[in-house]
Amino acid sequence: MMSTMQADAMVLTVPLERLRDHNAFLAREWLVTNGLGGYASQSLLCAPTRRYHGLFVPDLPAPWGRTVMMPRFDDEVLVDGEAVLLSGVEFSDGRLESNLLSVFEGFSRERQTPVWRVRVKGRRLEKRVIMPYGHNSVYVEYRLLEGDPISLRLRPFVTFRMLDAKLHDARRPPFPLTVVNGRYDMHLCDGAPSLKMCLRPHGGKFVADYEFSTGVSYRVDRDRGSEHVESLASPGYFTVDLTQDRPLAFVASTEPWELLEFDPEAIFEAEAKRVEKLLSQREREQDEDIEAWLTLAADQFVVTPGSRLEEQALARASGNEARTIIAGYHWFTDWGRDTMISLEGLTLCTGRHQEARSILRTFANYVKDGLIPNLFPEGERMGLYHTADATLWYFHAINRYYRVTNDRDTLLTLLPVLRSVLEHHIQGTHFGIGVDAKDGLLRAAAEGYQLTWMDALVDGWVVTPRRGKPVEIQALWYNALRCMEEWEVLAAQSPSRWSDLADQVQQSFNARFWIEAEGYLYDVIDGERGEDTAFRPNQVLSIALPHPVLSEDRWQRVVDLAKDRLVTPVGLRSLSRDHPDYKPMYFGDLRARDAAYHQGTVWAWLIGPFIDAWLKVYKDRAQARGMLDGFRSHLLDDGIGTVSEIFDAEPPYHPRGCIAQAWSVAEVLRAYRNTRAGKERV
Repeated sequence: MMSTMQADAMVLTVPLERLRDHNAFLAREWLVTNGLGGYASQSLLCAPTRRYHGLFVPDLPAPWGRTVMMPRFDDEVLVDGEAVLLSGVEFSDGRLESNLLSVFEGFSRERQTPVWRVRVKGRRLEKRVIMPYGHNSVYVEYRLLEGDPISLRLRPFVTFRMLDAKLHDARRPPFPLTVVNGRYDMHLCDGAPSLKMCLRPHGGKFVADYEFSTGVSYRVDRDRGSEHVESLASPGYFTVDLTQDRPLAFVASTEPWELLEFDPEAIFEAEAKRVEKLLSQREREQDEDIEAWLTLAADQFVVTPGSRLEEQALARASGNEARTIIAGYHWFTDWGRDTMISLEGLTLCTGRHQEARSILRTFANYVKDGLIPNLFPEGERMGLYHTADATLWYFHAINRYYRVTNDRDTLLTLLPVLRSVLEHHIQGTHFGIGVDAKDGLLRAAAEGYQLTWMDALVDGWVVTPRRGKPVEIQALWYNALRCMEEWEVLAAQSPSRWSDLADQVQQSFNARFWIEAEGYLYDVIDGERGEDTAFRPNQVLSIALPHPVLSEDRWQRVVDLAKDRLVTPVGLRSLSRDHPDYKPMYFGDLRARDAAYHQGTVWAWLIGPFIDAWLKVYKDRAQARGMLDGFRSHLLDDGIGTVSEIFDAEPPYHPRGCIAQAWSVAEVLRAYRNTRAGKERV
């Protein structure tokens, strides 16, 4: 078993045989989040390997957004005249500074918390990292488990760099430092909250010893052909003695000092209780630990929008709470499509119904000309709307929410907005999105824009433009119309307008998309080059959605071909191997990666719709559960305890992209629940 259940904690332990050298430590990453969009994350070696890494990356109010404030943190144990570096750093000349491997005893995730255990000259130490929920703070706690007292030297490296900024655009030191009664306050940027640092409980001392470290290299960015070398500065270091009877923590924060007076034990205890409550809300199954781990992983994506303070104020004024979903760590913000696809797995499967309600109501405030935002750019208040499918996924999310909660009030409150959305689609809205009156199908085409989930864009090149009438857009459109048909009846209104259009869509879809000789569906019709015969996973949604648009007598042929051509142990390929544009690996510079992004690369989230379609055809839950086995082992790779965004299309299916992706976690969790023996989908 990869994990064990203890009386007071869930522990996910990385086997030592998987950590044989420094490359294995540098290839795995840990992630801690705070429910505001901020995070702490580094490699298992505690060395930054990405420009997005940092011990402290809070989500600051607009115009900043997530900001790297502490990219590096050197912690040393001083014993018998020797300094042992428990973290690490890599330089552009190939040097790697770290002593962790020589003293390392083990790494585990206890609930949400990464824990390292080391042995140094007869002393056993434990180190853990936590971000208090709802606070822009990070605590690094140290405990001496065995042996005589030792000294710690803790050196923070400080910067101010917005997440998507160039490395050379980071604000440069010196930064003014104010010291008052053990409170260390650094002013990093005009108008931004200051960085506060301290030790808790009170003690130790700060030594002003400026260090400028040049040539720090981030290997992941280097391998991607991106800017990867940065110079970092430290104002000095904290030094303190550590004894068995007195654990201590280094704290970095942008919160008021009054919130930083808590003993670290109280912070850790509060987080343990919060996580325990999360786990108690879910529907349990005997001896099924992976659902518990995915429930914990899901928690990292459901957030209060930390940089959009006015959104929080508006929601509270109307008696609601603003909630959204971070699409992926480290670089994605909240995306409409990802949020709506993820909503069921992240909230409804985990018992977080109130937060699901808040998310749906939050996005209703952003509907504009019949569309919900595609994404909110980092640190900005206004969304971008270039998407043909996010709004249709909104209908699906509302349908799933209502089926689970029977919250009639929320449904009826949203109904006028939903009617307006459909009317805008019928009349035509932005980006060429609108209904073709001849067949009732939904077209979407705008030069220079990527409007479906296959949205790779680099240097103005839309890799998979799919302009015309994409297959999954029609499946989502039909599903939305049938949902509205049901909701109008619930509201005592006539559903005929939507019923008639849905009938037309179903007839047109089956007449126009089916390739009889091949036994599958066109990916796009009425496109710039006519009909696109590429075999892609998009067609699976014509079966998988609650209201399937494809005729039932055709389901098995599509499912069987998808199983044969697309399914891997960690999701579905985005293009079949026999296509000339197929790319087996997602690797290289930005152009090379984007060229492969939807041209074969495996996407974990697609396993959810495929399992739905499989169960409709074969009703074999045991066999469907077997298709998820690859994700068990994956929880110990890449981002420990979570699910990556994408994977290479061929063995060994190396994880790529974000180390933690919302819809990956959501759909894998949902698929596990739906493949339980005797489980019936609501």
